[in-house]
Amino acid sequence: MALDLRKQEARRSARRGREQRAHRLLLAVCALFAVTSLVLVPLGLRLGWDELVYASRFGPFAGPGAGVPFSAPRTRGVPLLLAPVAAWSDSVVLLRAWLTLLASAALYLGFRPWVRAAPDRPEAAPVAAGLYGSLWIALFYANAAMPNHYTAMGATGAVGLFLHRRPTARACAGVAGGLALATLMRPNDGAAVAGPLLLATALVPRWRSYARAAAALTGFAAGFLPWVIEAHVRFGGVRERLSAASEVQGGLRLTDSALHLFTVIDGPLLCRPCSGDGVRPTALEWWLLLAVLVPLGLWSVRGLRRTAAGGLLAVAVGVSVALPYVLVVPYTAPRFLLPTHALLAVPAAFGVLAAVRAARRTRLRELAAGALALALAAHLTAQLTTVSSHYRVQESARRDWARVADVLHEQGVRAPCRLGGNTSVIPLAYAASCEPSPRGADRRPDALVMRSAPPPAWARSWTRAPVPDTYSSGWVVYVRP
Repeated sequence: MALDLRKQEARRSARRGREQRAHRLLLAVCALFAVTSLVLVPLGLRLGWDELVYASRFGPFAGPGAGVPFSAPRTRGVPLLLAPVAAWSDSVVLLRAWLTLLASAALYLGFRPWVRAAPDRPEAAPVAAGLYGSLWIALFYANAAMPNHYTAMGATGAVGLFLHRRPTARACAGVAGGLALATLMRPNDGAAVAGPLLLATALVPRWRSYARAAAALTGFAAGFLPWVIEAHVRFGGVRERLSAASEVQGGLRLTDSALHLFTVIDGPLLCRPCSGDGVRPTALEWWLLLAVLVPLGLWSVRGLRRTAAGGLLAVAVGVSVALPYVLVVPYTAPRFLLPTHALLAVPAAFGVLAAVRAARRTRLRELAAGALALALAAHLTAQLTTVSSHYRVQESARRDWARVADVLHEQGVRAPCRLGGNTSVIPLAYAASCEPSPRGADRRPDALVMRSAPPPAWARSWTRAPVPDTYSSGWVVYVRP
């Protein structure tokens, strides 16, 4: 009896030791994620189109113009993240530094529950965080005022806590908190995470508990309630807001965007439309890795009931989050699938650990280790070079907005003013301190900015001023006499 107790205590001590080592490694991965993102995407990068919409909710970023419209698809989650800095400072550098800290903390909180959610593979948590954190999409958006990384981490953390053996008050609060965060950022993603979790509580005996179901429902409701309230206050109801959101997004309908989700794995940041986008073989390396590592990982833990069930649930929720973007959204962006990448990184991490164990056992250890190192180097090379490439493109392209604004000011266009055009009207109007002219407006704008297109017939007599030295060619300003 005493011998059995000592063995049990030794096993518990060994498990705690593995968990502590995994936890320390996870902290190191999160710190490396922050440093890498700061190096590859410097803090001085100008705010992008969507970021301007979110930041302009606050006085320091509002500018002298009439304000940037906050359309129906957008939620108040990102402004909530920005508030501690944007409410009192207009420093882009300070804002991006704050977001880098938030993104790294979110990475930690998202994968920390998996140290215990996969009790036989606690090392999978830092490995999964490293796989996800090495993706160019995650690194590029680490200091960005965008919702998708936080949706991903809320979903990953909620699933990990859902899997804990006992639905303690702390675990249930974590499930609710993760789902609330995911839903507050993107309600459709929150629903896609909550659905499989509620289904799991009904169908899987080991997860059948009112506490788990209540946590999932409470978290989703808490994140969805602000969206519902705003729908009634600003749009006249939920149905009206959904209709307006569909119109802004080009009409949500049954579509087939699966191929586009593969083609945008290396960009562009927004593919709308995607008909001319191709697939670069090197850009598919992440999808190829997932195709190998996820099945390998699930197979390697097939005899470990809790760990195997957790891997399968992560896959199910990851697929659920991706389906709306495949089936009903007529355009795509690589960031849309960040929650899917984060959840699939967990069984992929099981696969990495299985490959490492197999390499250690084989007689050709050096050859196997070299092959694994080569695969890792190829993955990092593809991802890090893509981050750098997108940073250079965005840094140059966003400078064009300031150059266009300079030409507008030289032509006497100053606030208060209304600006129209055929592309990028919102960031151009923000840069020029003007109000963006809505589509179909009866009132003529004070100026038009056209890119690679002629002006409408009613503006052909306006003063024409080309914009010199731009990264993207074809910018021309037309000013009303």
